[in-house]
Amino acid sequence: MTKIYGHRGSMGTFPENSLIGFLNAVEDGVDGLELDVHLTKDGEVVVIHDESIDRTTDGSGLIKDLTMEEISQFSTGNRFSHLASFTNEWRAEKVPTLQEVLELLEPYDTELNIELKTYIEPYVGLEERVNDIVANYGNGRKIVYSSFHLPTLVNMKRINPQANIAWLLNHPVSRPDDYLEAFELESLHVSSKVAFQQAKKWQEILPLLRVWTVNESNDIKQLLDLRVGAIITDYPEKAIFYRSERRSFIG
Repeated sequence: MTKIYGHRGSMGTFPENSLIGFLNAVEDGVDGLELDVHLTKDGEVVVIHDESIDRTTDGSGLIKDLTMEEISQFSTGNRFSHLASFTNEWRAEKVPTLQEVLELLEPYDTELNIELKTYIEPYVGLEERVNDIVANYGNGRKIVYSSFHLPTLVNMKRINPQANIAWLLNHPVSRPDDYLEAFELESLHVSSKVAFQQAKKWQEILPLLRVWTVNESNDIKQLLDLRVGAIITDYPEKAIFYRSERRSFIG
């Protein structure tokens, strides 16, 4: 049945792209986690969504202009004090490195979707660094690399021909199966808006779709009924509950 991926961990209830959020999603029973990576000034791969640290930490500056030591001075939990489950422990959360996330996940077989954030900043060498880190700390888990920037995915495939790559789409495309074949894509990651607008177009490749970001109950249920490959959601606990309901009904 459809897999459930936690979007940036469990960002509806925990700080996004944080170790505490990833661990919470894993403990809730997700099949996979989605996260975002950038490259610091000193070549460290960090897990954060934006090109700057301004929105999700209490610091400021572009990641490409900051060292890991500078970034680690700031909290990635303070900005999320508005969430209902906030505790003071969150204040100690820092922007994690990809290595730290993989080390956290070492006891689990959770799949990982690593989005390479190269469509604004080029981050020369990011693909090589990510590939090396995964090779050393990935523990054999399934990794899917996604990006809006197709050349990044082509480059990742050149570096590692066995890499699973997925094109992120926020717009419809004609004949999607041609893209899957031409670029050796493992899957397509489509927005929920596109998934529903182009439902008939996706019929033959539904198992190859991961749909983001799906938070509304009715949308989750419809996509579960369609049996798409995966749902990427801010509220994985809710999606897992609805999937369990369907399993019970089918059983």
